[in-house]
Amino acid sequence: MESEEAPRPLLEVRGLTRRYGARIGCAEVDFDLWPGEVMGIVGESGSGKSTLLGCLAGHMAPDEGAVIYDTRDRGPVDTVTMSEPERRMLGRTDWAFVHQNPRDGLRMAVSAGGNVGERLMAVGARHYGQIRETATDWLGRVEIAGDRIDDRPSAFSGGMQQRLQIARNLVTGPRLVFMDEPTGGLDVSVQARLLDLLRGLVREMGLSAVIVTHDLAVVRLLADRLMVMKSGRVVESGLTDQVLDDPQHAYTQLLVSSVLQV
Repeated sequence: MESEEAPRPLLEVRGLTRRYGARIGCAEVDFDLWPGEVMGIVGESGSGKSTLLGCLAGHMAPDEGAVIYDTRDRGPVDTVTMSEPERRMLGRTDWAFVHQNPRDGLRMAVSAGGNVGERLMAVGARHYGQIRETATDWLGRVEIAGDRIDDRPSAFSGGMQQRLQIARNLVTGPRLVFMDEPTGGLDVSVQARLLDLLRGLVREMGLSAVIVTHDLAVVRLLADRLMVMKSGRVVESGLTDQVLDDPQHAYTQLLVSSVLQV
């Protein structure tokens, strides 16, 4: 009787390092991300969390290290050594990126339905009626009324633009989502509504995600595990509640006690 293949991480990060001249962006970062797991990354401004996210998502090239992704068809592949067309295709299919400013992730001159439909067309959808039907369904799932499908994002509030960006990203069923301060710049009540929406979609779709934020309340609600960064290096990591309720590193203790302005 053949033994079952051992489960493997969806993402394996090994020795990831990025420098800006003499300054370190991130250094020797190692972690595994498992299917259905959400990893939070926190730290003050300049800690390296945004640089790390950019390297993970293929938006910038690391100087050293590997980002090994368990693809659907080829198995584990180092995305750092992928060709640019391969990486772009991965970003349109299995990966998604939610920007802090939704204007960076939306086509502002295209309708709400068109924004969602473009992502579907990028993976081969061609039937106009089906595309519009799917777009309408997804607008509803992110709490945007279906009769706004032909409105441009510029007519939406900031919270609605962020929900539209989420719909555009998730409509193709990616397995891995990168989020850069997804609730940044929103009013507290709008943040709470968006977090509830994100938490529901992550659970419903079984998504894996990497979330960069300065807001510890966001990672407590969304993240299974947490990494704390300082000066480009991970100084503490572990289960989210464990790290936040019993921080071991002095820097993490300062973050949790809100002594540092992040």
